[in-house]
Amino acid sequence: MKKPLILTLTGVAVVVALTSFMSLSTLVKGIFSDKKASAAAPANAEAPTKSLYDFTVKSIDGKPVALSGFKGKKVVVLNVASKCGFTPQYADWEKFYKAHGDKIVVLGFPANNFANQESGSNDEIATFCQKNYGVSFPMFEKVSVVGDDQSPLYKWLSTKSMNGWNDKAPTWNFCKYVINEKGELTNFFASGVKPDDVEFKKAVGI
Repeated sequence: MKKPLILTLTGVAVVVALTSFMSLSTLVKGIFSDKKASAAAPANAEAPTKSLYDFTVKSIDGKPVALSGFKGKKVVVLNVASKCGFTPQYADWEKFYKAHGDKIVVLGFPANNFANQESGSNDEIATFCQKNYGVSFPMFEKVSVVGDDQSPLYKWLSTKSMNGWNDKAPTWNFCKYVINEKGELTNFFASGVKPDDVEFKKAVGI
């Protein structure tokens, strides 16, 4: 009777070890990734099977938001975190949103995928953003941006067969995806790229 128990416990240990290894692998990959990396849709990109406007997400206070409401504007999608070296970028993106929000919308998606840097609740995240950075751009419920539980929106953003050309998932907090006025993905920028970066400004047309 003891042998099956031992085997079961061993199996659990293997699963836990494998999960920890996968998390460590993601962490290491993120730490050593190029924080200035970027990518743009090629001229011969395939037609996407979905657009940004096919998705409905929940705001940080739990209300459904149809992203089709942003038709006619460029959109910058950020995966954000409150305890990251890039967290001060909240100020940069808030300033950018105030200057260009009539034509370019910034959408923030908290995620706890990298080094446990967004472990708080949605209420705690909202309070932190308002208190420390006066964030007024739309913020959404915490999601997973990589892995088996990746949100449908981020699945689209990082799956070439769905968006037409890009397979880059976030490698760390504050990666950026740029979507044009038609709801099509046009650019990816890694964590270190800020709104005043020349390539980013070119991508959004300012």
